[in-house]
Amino acid sequence: MNANRLVHPGFWFGKTDREDALKLARMGVGGFCLYGGTRAEVADLTQALRAASPHKRILISADYEDGLGRWLPDAELLPSNMALGAAGDEKLAYEKGLITARQAKSLGVDWVFAPVVDLADNPDNPIVNTRSFGSDPQLVTRLAGAFMDGLSKGGALNSLKHFPGHGNTATDSHLELPVLLSTKQHLMNHELLPFRQLTCKADCVMIGHLLVPALDEQYPASVSPAIMRNLLQEEMAFPGCICTDALCMKALGDEKQAALMAFWVGAHILLVPEKPFELLDFLNAQPLPPERVTRAVQMQNLLCARADEVPPPTQAAAFGPSDFSARTARKALTLFGEKLVLQPGDSVHYLSVGNDESLSEQPFLETLKSHGIQVKEFHTEAENLVVLCWRRYQACKGKIGLDEQETARITAALQHSRKHCVISLANPWTISRLPAKTKLFTYSPSPVFQQAAAEVLLGRLTPQGSLPVSL
Repeated sequence: MNANRLVHPGFWFGKTDREDALKLARMGVGGFCLYGGTRAEVADLTQALRAASPHKRILISADYEDGLGRWLPDAELLPSNMALGAAGDEKLAYEKGLITARQAKSLGVDWVFAPVVDLADNPDNPIVNTRSFGSDPQLVTRLAGAFMDGLSKGGALNSLKHFPGHGNTATDSHLELPVLLSTKQHLMNHELLPFRQLTCKADCVMIGHLLVPALDEQYPASVSPAIMRNLLQEEMAFPGCICTDALCMKALGDEKQAALMAFWVGAHILLVPEKPFELLDFLNAQPLPPERVTRAVQMQNLLCARADEVPPPTQAAAFGPSDFSARTARKALTLFGEKLVLQPGDSVHYLSVGNDESLSEQPFLETLKSHGIQVKEFHTEAENLVVLCWRRYQACKGKIGLDEQETARITAALQHSRKHCVISLANPWTISRLPAKTKLFTYSPSPVFQQAAAEVLLGRLTPQGSLPVSL
């Protein structure tokens, strides 16, 4: 039996050859996972891939964890999960899921690989961080469940990830294999709790590339019979679709052998191999049991049927104006210490640190200027100083905190200012040890959250959020 439908290749706009993708579609792969592109490019590609496929239906997915704006330049970056955790509001989590689903569906993407239910309980974790709702498993469960309800209402499929919990590690699995050292009892009551309570709503569970010695000393979760089969399918009685995390990540070594073992121990979808054509040739040369392949195809057929239950909206309807992010920011922003309030005519100096992605601080600065504040870059000393800390999770970076030089630069600047405020625009731990009198946490660098931070300094907004992690 042809095994091509087991494989869901990735497509990176600006990198992947479109003709290769169309060839893979004609060969009968089960779907594609998309990265990047504009709204027009995504809509055009999804239509072309479906037209090229011999299957009645294929699944097209994307990692739209914070809305489409995390990948698409012409879509809004929605509030991070950690911002929702700080707001603690299920209605907002539901709304994020609904907006994400409607926008994705309008472009032909019917599967959102979210929510992340990993716990944010390790400050050194370079890849989870603000993707998590927080460190409390009950909070994560409550908000992730509401987000899933929103996705479902909007007609998009979901995926719980990264089983059995990627939070308490300090390694990026895009680079090497993380190790989770929790005891089994701790896993059951902590990392696994959101999975245990939410599998009833899950269209799929994504298995993480991580070694969990308390469950399996030899094999990483994504190729572990003890974790995938014994724990997830039997002990937790999950009857649904299981997919691997992206096979092109470096945690597992040889992707062909990893894909084969993942299939043998229970995976129905082999996601984003680095060399899809080679993997297809390899799998079709293996004596795969026809009943197992048939079962995997049946799982995908069920997802395809579920994805067609809600018709997609038009782009105009899905991407219409919304005050969702502004409402979330008002409930999420969290203030520690004395409040720095600026008056019209005041001058403020600013210092930006950790802006690896060269994100613009103009939304923050222009909001201050529009209310009569004189804004200048910091050089040696200041009456009023604002420090903007930008660093957030990025795949394949391997770090997420400030380095010693950056910390020293901020510390020196604080010593040469009379009044100051340090603002974390993403990773809250970046500013936890800084000797600052005033700390403001936004959990997101999006323009709306920058504007809200400026409004706090102007005395126009009172932060209402609570830190969803321990600093």
